Amino acid sequence: MSNQITISDEQIEFLLADVLAWYGYDFTGYSRASLRRRIHRVFGLDKQVSFAEFRYKIINDKSYFKRFVEQITVNVTEMFRDPAFYKTLRNLVLPHFGTYPFIRIWLAGCSTGEEAYSIAIVLKELNLLNKSLIYATDINPIVLEKASQAMFPMSQMKQYSENYISSGGIKDFSSYYSANYSLAKFGDELKSKIIFSTHNLVSDHSFNEFQLILCRNVLIYFDRSLQFNVLQLFDQSLENLGYLALGTKETIDFSPITKKYKRLNTEKIWRKQGERV
Repeated sequence: MSNQITISDEQIEFLLADVLAWYGYDFTGYSRASLRRRIHRVFGLDKQVSFAEFRYKIINDKSYFKRFVEQITVNVTEMFRDPAFYKTLRNLVLPHFGTYPFIRIWLAGCSTGEEAYSIAIVLKELNLLNKSLIYATDINPIVLEKASQAMFPMSQMKQYSENYISSGGIKDFSSYYSANYSLAKFGDELKSKIIFSTHNLVSDHSFNEFQLILCRNVLIYFDRSLQFNVLQLFDQSLENLGYLALGTKETIDFSPITKKYKRLNTEKIWRKQGERV
């Protein structure tokens, strides 16, 4: 009957305060409705008998805390998700970097890495991969470990191949991976251009200057105040005339940075305008 126990809003606030105090993970700016659903889900899945036991285990059992973080952070992704977005990236954004000596790209909230490898493939096909580096970050170290292995289920390859073709891919998608039993292993050339690292959008600072920042379908889980803070972090991390890409339900409209940016087209991509002299 443990999954019938209702965790109160006050108890959720206690839990978030504990997580911040003990581990430095700040979820206090996340959408409460979304957090509430996910906390109730993991509570029920693990058949906890009481909130007190649940809270004690999160504080005192580091391995369980890792599971807790994995369950309450959203890790829904796929390769070349939203093919029209990748077509815009391929045709209208990345070619601008052709004359750059070095290209730095930040993929924030990279989850298990499908998007990072998708971007690497597009860069390769544009002959830009050799001078590029993709910084793929996430708050969740467990998904980053999976991402660094460059292996994804073979059962997903048909869908990924269809996405790739729809996005403007010019090669046989299967040439990018080798079958390893039930897994598809992507090549070292792609992996060598991706740095996977933990980064907390809530509390960590800017760590480089980038030509392109992608953070797709992450901000929707933050409240308005935290969204604005993260957008300002991206603005500080993006060079003039650089590009910022968000998810289909996300926008920079009404944020403090909006006047500095011009939207590219129907996709959620904005270009930072140069400083006025």
